[in-house]
Amino acid sequence: MSTKIVETITLECETGNYHSFCPISCVSWLYQKIEDSFFLVVGTKTCGYFLQNALGVMIFAEPRYAMAELEEGDISAHLNDYEELKTLCIRIRKDRDPSVIIWIGTCTTEIIKMDLEGMAPKLEYEIGVPILVARANGLDYAFTQGEDTVLAVMAHRCPDQEFPIGESKETKKKLFPFPLLKENNLVEYANHPPLVIFGSLPSNLVSQLDTELRRQFIKVSGWLPAQRYADLPSLGDGVYVCGVNPFLSRTATTLIRRKKCELIVAPFPIGPDGTRAWIERICPVFGIEAQNLEEIEERIWESLKDYLDLVRGKSVFFMGDNLIEISIARFLIRCGMIVYEIGIPYLDKRYQAAELALLKKTCIRMCMPIPRIVEKPDNSNQIRRMRELKPDLAITGMAHANPLGARGIGTKWSVEFTFAQIHGFANARDVLELVTRPLRRNENLDNLDRTTLVRKNNK
Repeated sequence: MSTKIVETITLECETGNYHSFCPISCVSWLYQKIEDSFFLVVGTKTCGYFLQNALGVMIFAEPRYAMAELEEGDISAHLNDYEELKTLCIRIRKDRDPSVIIWIGTCTTEIIKMDLEGMAPKLEYEIGVPILVARANGLDYAFTQGEDTVLAVMAHRCPDQEFPIGESKETKKKLFPFPLLKENNLVEYANHPPLVIFGSLPSNLVSQLDTELRRQFIKVSGWLPAQRYADLPSLGDGVYVCGVNPFLSRTATTLIRRKKCELIVAPFPIGPDGTRAWIERICPVFGIEAQNLEEIEERIWESLKDYLDLVRGKSVFFMGDNLIEISIARFLIRCGMIVYEIGIPYLDKRYQAAELALLKKTCIRMCMPIPRIVEKPDNSNQIRRMRELKPDLAITGMAHANPLGARGIGTKWSVEFTFAQIHGFANARDVLELVTRPLRRNENLDNLDRTTLVRKNNK
C-alpha cells in the first residue's frame, strides 16, 4: 500500500507556556567571542545566581563580566542609579581596560523603568569608553535571542561603508579586488561587493567558513561580532550580509532597515546539506558559479556512514527551546530520521524562508512526511502527542528531560546543540554524536531489559 507524502509545510501556533533559559545567558559565549569587551549585567541577586551556576564560573573569579546588583534602594529610587553605575564602570576601566562595556538589562530594569539608554551616552563621554545597552530579558522567547539583541545594538556602532566619490552604485562591485598570497602564487578573489557574515561562532568555525567561501573566490569583509570591538565591519548601502544562526532575525532587520544592507536569505550552514545550500545561495548573488560542492558534500556523507546506520529509521520529536530546531530537524531528516513535530518558541518566516524551503525539499527527496511546525507549543499538548507517537528521541529543554526519560523516551538537552560546534562541513559528526548518544544508551538498556527499570504505572 502506498503512502501519500504531504508536500506542504503546516505552521501551527499554540499559546502554551514554554521553558527556556534566561537570555542573559548570552554573556557566557559573547564575552569569550569579543575578547576586549566587558559585560555588566544590571539585575537582582537571582540574575547573579543564574550566571554563577549556568556559566560555571564564580563571579568573584573576575571573568570579563560582572553583576551590578540592584538593591532595595535602587528599586525604590532612593539611590542615584547614574552615580552607582559610574562608580562601577570607572572601576572596570581601571581594572580591566576594556574597549567596550556592554550593559545587559534584565527583567527588573524593565519593571522599574531604569533609563539605561539615557545614562549610557553621558557616562560614555565621561569615562571615555564606549557603552552599549542591550535589554536581554525574560520578554524574549528563547535564551539565544540574547545574542540577537546584543548584535542588533552592536550593528549601530559599525562604521559606515564609504565608496569613492563619483562612482555610481552599478560600479561598486568593481571596487573590491582582494589579492591572496598562497604558495607563492598570487590568487585574486572575484570582484564583488563587501560581504559581512553575522552570528557569533568560535574562531575555528569562522576560519572554516571563511575557507569554504575562499574556495569559491569570495572574500568575507568582516564578521559581526568581531573578535575585537575595534575590528567591527563597515556596513552601509551596497554591503551584503548573511546570517549563520536562525535566531538572529532582529539583527537582520536592523542591518536592512538601519544600515541599508542587502540581506542574503539563505539556509543556515548546519550539516553538510545546509552548508552547501548556504554557499550556493551566496555565490549567485556575486555572479559566481559554485564549484565542487557536490563532491565535498558526498565525501562528508560517506564519512558519516557509521552514524547514519544508527539513526536511519529512528524517530525524533522537538519540543522547542533555542530556535535552531528547524535546521537540526532538516539535517536529521537528511540523515534518514523521521521527525514527528518541530516545536519552536518563535518563528520569523521571512528570515527562515530559505531554511523552510530546504526542509520541504529535503523531505521530498528522502520520501519523508513534512513534520508539523508548532510555534509557541503547549508542553502539555506535546506530552500527550508524544505519548501517542512514542518517538525514539525527544530533543527538549532541561525541565522535561528527566520526566520524559522516566517514561521510556530517550532525551537530549537542546541547549547542548547551542554550545556545540555544529556549523560547517567538518562538524556534522559532532551533531550526530549528540543525537546518537541517547539512542546508543537506550539500546544498551534494552539489552538489560529496560522495561524492568521503568515503572509500569507511569503515564
